Amino acid sequence: MLTLFGAPGSGSAAIEMALAAAGEPFRHVRAATWEPDSALDELGRVNPLRQIPTLVLDDGSVLTESAAILIHLGLRHPASGLLPADAGLRSQAICGLVYIAANCYAAIGIIDHPERWCADLDASAQETLRRGAQKRLHACWVVFADQFHNALQGEPGALAFLAVVVSRWSGTRAHLAAAARLPAQAGAAGSAPRAGACDPAALAGRRLKTPLAPPAVSAPVRPAGAGRRTPRCAG
Repeated sequence: MLTLFGAPGSGSAAIEMALAAAGEPFRHVRAATWEPDSALDELGRVNPLRQIPTLVLDDGSVLTESAAILIHLGLRHPASGLLPADAGLRSQAICGLVYIAANCYAAIGIIDHPERWCADLDASAQETLRRGAQKRLHACWVVFADQFHNALQGEPGALAFLAVVVSRWSGTRAHLAAAARLPAQAGAAGSAPRAGACDPAALAGRRLKTPLAPPAVSAPVRPAGAGRRTPRCAG
């Protein structure tokens, strides 16, 4: 049986949704650096960085990184719909998973822990760095909404599960809701009009009409607006 290390409100919720959609039984181990009474020592033995989600496979091998885990599960369960059957849509879904990990998760890491990215910052400088990272995060989500709407069509899969979890953090949904209400504006020097943002409830591009309805998971998602300093993926 698979073993998933995670915590309520963290990125491991996306993996739980994927496991449920695939019908894959698993053992859930609560572990997070911000929960000192959790199974940190057990997590550290399989992932020295003590990051979640971490998935231990049947053969004892270890998978880390949300995008990698979701891609693995999609390939392991091709009939689950976690990854599209169509090759073109599948490539876009994989690209979208890596996009979220490389752009959105990266910015969230700075927002949560600015002190890790620049030494000897005072409180004011940390807040400046945090605001800049949040602005970048929101801009990345607007691009995501326009670039990957086709990959979010149809039944929710791995990309939808990761998007619906990660977009709950750092004011992203409020920003997208506000951006969606803005009329398209022409860019500088006659460039193409600004792309529209996604509906925060549907987590898709402006052309997506079907709201996401991922399977229920045992780890509850933290309510929107919970403290921005709450870690989401790593200690």
